[in-house]
Amino acid sequence: MNATISILAEIPEELHESLKNYLETHPEWDQDRVFSAALSLFLLQNGNNATPEASKSYRQAARVYLESLFRYSASKLI
Repeated sequence: MNATISILAEIPEELHESLKNYLETHPEWDQDRVFSAALSLFLLQNGNNATPEASKSYRQAARVYLESLFRYSASKLI
């Protein structure tokens, strides 16, 4: 089961303008998809998978990242 959690975040105005411009030219993307891809990529790049728990979190972040990029359902990735 996939759960969705809402996050309220303040971002610099310049970043907001860039996001707005990107979304206007890429109608297949929405704000939630961009944030999901960006956050999961950050976790992949900065994560540590040295323990079994961390390794599981790493794989979960990778799954979310790929789903965000390619719009796959979780069942297609397994």
